[in-house]
Amino acid sequence: MPATIPAIVFIGGGPRTAGVLERIVANRPEVFAGPLQIHVVEPHVPGSGRIWRYDQDPGLLLNSMAADITMFTDGSVDCEGPAAAGPGLAEWAAGVLDGSIIDVPDFPRQLWDQLRSLTGATFPTRRLQSQYLEWFFRRAARSLGRSVTVHRTTAVGITELADGGHAVGLANGRTLHADIVVAALGHTDSHPDAASARFSGFAARHGGYHAAPSYTTDVDYSAIAPGQDVIVAGMGLAFVDLLVLLMEGRGGRFQETPDGGLRYLPSGREPRLWAGSRRGIPYHSKISASLRGQAPGPLQFFTDAAVQALLEQHGELDFHQHLWPLIAKEAGHYYYREILTGSPERAAMDWDEFAARYAGLDWYSPGRAGLVAAAVPDPALHLDLERLDRPFDGVHFAGHGDVQEAVTAYIGDDLRLRDSPDHPETLALFLALLHIYMEVGRVVPPERLNARSQQVIHGWWHGFFSFVDSGPPPHRLRQMLALHRAGLLQFLGPGLQVSTDEATGTFLATSPQSGVSVSATALIEARLPSTSVARSLNPVLASLYSSGLGSEQQLLTADGIHSTGKLLVSARHQLVGADGNPRPTLFGVGPGTSGWGAGAFARPNTNAAPFRENDALARTLLGVARDLHGQAPPAPSAGARITPEPAAAGKN
Repeated sequence: MPATIPAIVFIGGGPRTAGVLERIVANRPEVFAGPLQIHVVEPHVPGSGRIWRYDQDPGLLLNSMAADITMFTDGSVDCEGPAAAGPGLAEWAAGVLDGSIIDVPDFPRQLWDQLRSLTGATFPTRRLQSQYLEWFFRRAARSLGRSVTVHRTTAVGITELADGGHAVGLANGRTLHADIVVAALGHTDSHPDAASARFSGFAARHGGYHAAPSYTTDVDYSAIAPGQDVIVAGMGLAFVDLLVLLMEGRGGRFQETPDGGLRYLPSGREPRLWAGSRRGIPYHSKISASLRGQAPGPLQFFTDAAVQALLEQHGELDFHQHLWPLIAKEAGHYYYREILTGSPERAAMDWDEFAARYAGLDWYSPGRAGLVAAAVPDPALHLDLERLDRPFDGVHFAGHGDVQEAVTAYIGDDLRLRDSPDHPETLALFLALLHIYMEVGRVVPPERLNARSQQVIHGWWHGFFSFVDSGPPPHRLRQMLALHRAGLLQFLGPGLQVSTDEATGTFLATSPQSGVSVSATALIEARLPSTSVARSLNPVLASLYSSGLGSEQQLLTADGIHSTGKLLVSARHQLVGADGNPRPTLFGVGPGTSGWGAGAFARPNTNAAPFRENDALARTLLGVARDLHGQAPPAPSAGARITPEPAAAGKN
């Protein structure tokens, strides 16, 4: 038991820690109003942390509009603690401009220009977002009085103490005594996996260039020469950032053409990129349309009651067999409701009739397919989730030219559907998947999923959701097409395979669906590194793993033991040690843990999963601090439930 005041040490001071601090403020009166010592260990500026820090290329943007970003736990959030109204990014910017928010630094002129031009539909720069996040952190810390101390350094290790606490060693030589530790590390780096390590060794032997998976803006690309051919593996958000850094970041610029198109004017310093991936196409564009039809209500099919019925029927659940049909049916319900109620000229059936018949049909039944065909005559409007996931499955291209035509046509069609007011059903699908994604962690007990399904949720389901819902602003896809027309971006196609040729010292990229091969002396793996506690480059994660205070999540699959690489946590976010026991005063939260990987901020008024999770964790931390302090808990309020639930929400 601490001699005086319970000490909580947060390792990592990004937006996730800021959100938990705000929830500690909100919940203190009810759970534990006694004194606290809170230490935040963060080498970057607290609030923004590493990923959202100001010190990034000014051209890098968020993939969410300003109106869709908040850090505040609003009244829509289903949690024990009280709601706390506050401005989202767009309202915060307006408040800074009109002087109602004054606790901000003196911004450089570039940021003032961004504030003045910002609207709810703007995709803000990461630099501007960093200022909102840092303001939010300062606000939460200020509300805790002198309880919060920030240490602008790195935590290097955690050791257990005889009194039940822990010592947190810092890179500056100091040691913090912690009664409670929260690892909120966000995205961390790992030693390369076997394949990436082989690529790095190959490049070193032959004088080539290889960039292993990493946060794009932290990679040194200076060794890539102007005009050099570069193979790029991956076409997600890291690929979008890479284009910014290697094209505009090297002095090129985009110019609007008289016909409304876009032209790229090169500086001459750009390399030539050859990009491919499993799907062979970039993530889908964000959507500019507005719903016209009936407003979405509560989920109808992927519900708590439906999942409970499945749990009563089956000993354990399989994602594809049991959950996916409900998810697909829910997505279809959102999608077709928008078409039938918002664009009746495209429909041949009244929505009420369709909905009544649809409710009794399985998604994969002939009856459902027949109902859709009768209600929506245009087959191009029929929702095919498998085709959406793998648009080029079964397609064989005659050669490189066919690949270019197919990929550019797909991107153009995506822009036609998502960046115009004519197809609001794409927004309905977006909202459906977003709502479902957040609900998965709330209604599905992870311990009742078979191991294969846990792999699917952390792998395929997260990837599919990101592909459809977490894509770039639409103008980024227009820029891709302009770069392609300028000859600086070529597409390799789906099913990308990369190998090495010792005889020539080059990397070789192929797509089995086209037969085209491209060789180059440079390879960039454009993705974040796979989570791995065992291979982590973060000294605290390495310390937890080597000491046994923490462990990697292991799943027993039909193929044997599979490690997800994630830091194993209990339902209460306690670290689970190598002995299989949860550690009562060690906690972990964020994308590197075995929780559902909720993001740090979210859309306002969406009952956002990260905010539910932040509130539950804050109440848990306060309860532990109260018990350590020897204070009796307050009488529970009527109907109170203190059962933190794992959350599931994508990054915005």
